[in-house]
Amino acid sequence: MATIVLPRAMRIGGGTLNEVPEALAQMGLGAPAILTDGWIAASGVLDRLIAILAAAGMTARAYTAVTPDPTVAGVAAATAFVGEGRHDCVIGLGGGSSIDTAKAVAVLATQGGSLRALKAPHQENRPGLPIIAIPTTAGTGSEATRFTIITDEANDEKMLCAGLAYVPILAIVDYELTLTKPLRLTADTGIDALTHAIEAYVSVRANPFSDAMAIAAMRAIWANLQVVCDDPGNRPAREAMMLGSLQAGIAFSNASVALVHGMSRPIGAHFHVPHGLSNAMLLPVVTGWSAPAALDRYADCARAMGLAQPGEGDQASVARLIEALHAINRSLAVPSPRSHGIDPARWTELLPVMAQQALDSGSPANNPRVPDAATIEALYRKAWD
Repeated sequence: MATIVLPRAMRIGGGTLNEVPEALAQMGLGAPAILTDGWIAASGVLDRLIAILAAAGMTARAYTAVTPDPTVAGVAAATAFVGEGRHDCVIGLGGGSSIDTAKAVAVLATQGGSLRALKAPHQENRPGLPIIAIPTTAGTGSEATRFTIITDEANDEKMLCAGLAYVPILAIVDYELTLTKPLRLTADTGIDALTHAIEAYVSVRANPFSDAMAIAAMRAIWANLQVVCDDPGNRPAREAMMLGSLQAGIAFSNASVALVHGMSRPIGAHFHVPHGLSNAMLLPVVTGWSAPAALDRYADCARAMGLAQPGEGDQASVARLIEALHAINRSLAVPSPRSHGIDPARWTELLPVMAQQALDSGSPANNPRVPDAATIEALYRKAWD
């Protein structure tokens, strides 16, 4: 038995950014606040969106100070900006940080209160401002999920907030917006999406619907991740990655993520490592530790990714999966925490805190093999090198 949550509408394909006014009008909306970051503002994408809206008679105000790993203070500033205008919706334009900021603002702008009071296990289902998500990376899948992640800078904790209030009513999934993304961002967000798909499939909360989305996502992402890194202008590969990222987002929104994400968030919060990169640092090690508890499920992942040989058993298929995850990290120059330049003394000092924060997030409980704090610390140590 499963409850499936999806955006009310999704417009998918090259050029769908041009359809934003029509899509907003279909929802009875026309006065958006756009929340984005400085890079998107400087790239011309924001100006293009504002011009598209203006041509349809819609006036938008834009907030361009979204930062990576959005914080409580950053969300407060964006909420104040929205409150200064007469807006009937918020648009998150950019990567996961912009969309996650828009989600949090949509709730706080209508309901007030604090983000800490909204962190999981609390479920916020009361509707806020309508959320429109326009991703410019193929990675987070936030355009289709019921989650947002905001960092509490008071204690360096990445807070997971969940509920129907955070589900966008509209997702504009235009792969053409990813064509100019740099290699590091393309690689890290791609592995992030792959992690979403794998974790959704092996999660103890998986269901037939999320399984179908996860398998489709793994097929699309694995076949095209190296391609888009080697050939950034490859449009069919970019399109496949964008669709795979969306499918992975749908999968984990309806099945949840697991141990990789639980351990990844503290790395990002304490050491400001981008989320996709911290997932990539952990995925091979955590998969190797978790696989014995769900050999058949991980073997299915290997088969979906085209790694297993015909007729090969689960054990051999999973071995190929783990080796392939190590290999893609080498190929895409994913650093370890150590080679990334994290201070070793600080890393060691924070291991107990990070392990506890990982457990407190709830994500490790969805893992097929559930660790205790000591095990998580050992996995952090193994990932260090």
